[in-house]
Formats: sequence, structure tokens, C-alpha cells
Amino acid sequence: MTTPRDLLIVALDEKSSRPLERGDLSLALAGAELTDLLNAQAVTLDGGHLVPGYRPTIADRLLDEAAGALVDRTPYESVDDWLWRRGRDLSTAYLAAFEEEGQLTRQRRHGRWPFGGSEMVLADTAARRAATDRWAAEEPVLVSLAASLGIGDERTDSRPDVPEGAVAAVLGAVDDALRQLEFERQRRALDQAAFDNVWRGPGGD
Repeated sequence: MTTPRDLLIVALDEKSSRPLERGDLSLALAGAELTDLLNAQAVTLDGGHLVPGYRPTIADRLLDEAAGALVDRTPYESVDDWLWRRGRDLSTAYLAAFEEEGQLTRQRRHGRWPFGGSEMVLADTAARRAATDRWAAEEPVLVSLAASLGIGDERTDSRPDVPEGAVAAVLGAVDDALRQLEFERQRRALDQAAFDNVWRGPGGD
């Protein structure tokens, strides 16, 4: 299994302190991919930019796609640019892969649910058990990514230390991108509220 797959399993299995948005999850998944690519030495971080290394053999299709998506010429891409580019609709791609593999089933759900009109229910698989074991062991990268999404408050109130270096820089960039996305949501909501007020006019309901 890979860190993004484990993160998606945790996101579907565990409670979140706030509504889990597709955009947030996509950014975190893109960050999770980078942590795995860094550990595989498929990419290095040089002054905040991603420099591809050798192309390893990666069994996981989506992580292999991520390795192939690295910009392999100068000017190399920044971590932030990668998160926004690679993260576009990435949660949809992972959910589709899980469904194809039989790791997810759909059940109708009433109320607000970030993955459409159906609730995603995880099957009891070896992959799910492995992710659960990693979560129970409080593996620092997985717990840190989950904490960024507000998942697992009881274990993420105090995040485990991740040694300084490229992986820690990626985790910090994920936090920054999520804050930026939330700021943009709030700005759009305020703009919409102001527009609605103008549209109704003085004394409007």
C-alpha cells in the first residue's frame, strides 16, 4: 500500500472535526504521493523545487502516474505548484480506483456527504487492515496528513514529530495549501453574501 491509499482509508474510516471536502482531500493526497516519491528517491527537494531522480518501478498505478507527472526540466516545479496541479480532482481518481478494485461499495446516505449522494463504505480487505495498523501505530506522516484534514482528533491534537527535511517541508506545504483553500472558500462566501444583499436591495428579504 501507499501513503495516499492509507490516507484515503483513514479518511473514510475515521471521524473528522469538520466537513471533509473533496478539494482538501485531493491536496492532502497529492502531498501524500510526494512523501512516498521522496522516500523512493524518485524526486528530491532543492530550494523548494522538485527535482526528479531516477524513475523507480512502482506497482501502484496512481503513484506511478504521479512519478510520471513530475516536471523533468528546468524550471522545476515548486511543491506548492505540484499540490495544486496534481491535486486537481485527485480524490475522485483514488475513489474510482478503490471502487474498481472492490475496496469500496456505495450506500445511499441522507444529508451532506462530500463524495456525492452515496456513502463510500470500505470493504474488509488486507489493504484496509494494513492502513488501520499504520494508523494505530501513529505513523508520523500518516497522522500528520490526517491532522491537516481534521481527522482523528483524539490522536492528532499533538502531532508526532517528523524529522526536519524534505518530507516535513511537504507536510508544511500541505497545511499552507489547505489554509489557502479555506481562505478562498470564505472569501467567495463573503462575496456571494454581499452580492445577495445588493440583489435584494434596501429592505429586501
